Amino acid sequence: MRALGSPLRLSELLALRWRSVDFERESIRVESGFTLGREGLPKSNRERAVPMAPEVLQGLARLGQRDDWVADDDLVFAGELGGHLSPSKLRIRYHAALNAADLRRLRFHDLRHTFGSIAINQADPVQVKTWMGHADLKATERYLHYKERGDEARLLSGAFSAEPAAETVPPTVPQTAEN
Repeated sequence: MRALGSPLRLSELLALRWRSVDFERESIRVESGFTLGREGLPKSNRERAVPMAPEVLQGLARLGQRDDWVADDDLVFAGELGGHLSPSKLRIRYHAALNAADLRRLRFHDLRHTFGSIAINQADPVQVKTWMGHADLKATERYLHYKERGDEARLLSGAFSAEPAAETVPPTVPQTAEN
């Protein structure tokens, strides 16, 4: 799965079970996290649903075609014996992939921040807050400085222009015999 296309925390990825992956609705239900060797509620202490980007959906669909660990209660990212992967071993594999691709070293959690920075340009802050599992909007506001500003300068140009704004003339309605 491409973690970059997902707002899930590492602990939430490690606890993800196939029953929580809804291919039809293109969403993942985040129901738990795996921290300190045990499964429990996610960090936010509440479940949430997050959309699956097409790349995530395709990656999970391919993973679901493996021979083992594909039953509803099985972990999506299972270890050799079907149990939880070790967070440290997953990080080692992640850093090895970065090195192999000749990319600079980033924390695994930076993938989640990248998701938020990209998502804020496509969705409103309340949606991003929900997807990220933030308790309040204040935590999501850190991504607002990545929001593209596009037409803001043009929007304000009339307010600060020395020349008066051009008058707009309403369109005329053609006269017919019925008017």
